[in-house]
Amino acid sequence: MAKEIERKFLVLDTHWREFASAGATFQQAYIASMDDRSVRVRVIEGQKALLTIKIGRNALAREEFEYEIPLADACDMIKQAIGIVIEKTRYKVMHHGFTWEIDVYDGIYRGLTVAEVELKDEADDPALPDWLGPEVTGDHRYSNQSLATEDLREEIGYGVSHTA
Repeated sequence: MAKEIERKFLVLDTHWREFASAGATFQQAYIASMDDRSVRVRVIEGQKALLTIKIGRNALAREEFEYEIPLADACDMIKQAIGIVIEKTRYKVMHHGFTWEIDVYDGIYRGLTVAEVELKDEADDPALPDWLGPEVTGDHRYSNQSLATEDLREEIGYGVSHTA
């Protein structure tokens, strides 16, 4: 089994952009969602599609299985999504030996920016960049699964009224 170990933070400013790779646009939706598991479909840059299954309740580490699927199948699945189709652009920033993925949300969560760092081990303690805000690892409101299956705009304070 593949294990995903990650920490998640809000991003306070745009200082990270000077170190970032070119962004990739994502459209992602959930086709199954339960408390301890989910099935997600993701289309990247309108050209590549992935089906991801995540299992586990631990906020820091869960089992993750990911498979490339035909783009047409993914587009059909997105049309049958439960809840909200997430739109975001993902950038990557290297910082002290760790790769940070910064997701800049569009669509109904426009203005929300979240950074994740994937770890090799739960004991890893990466240096935190100065553009990070509060850690939200384990705060269900910032999981993509919750953002897609619940309308959390008012609760998290981001949405169509904010600018990117």
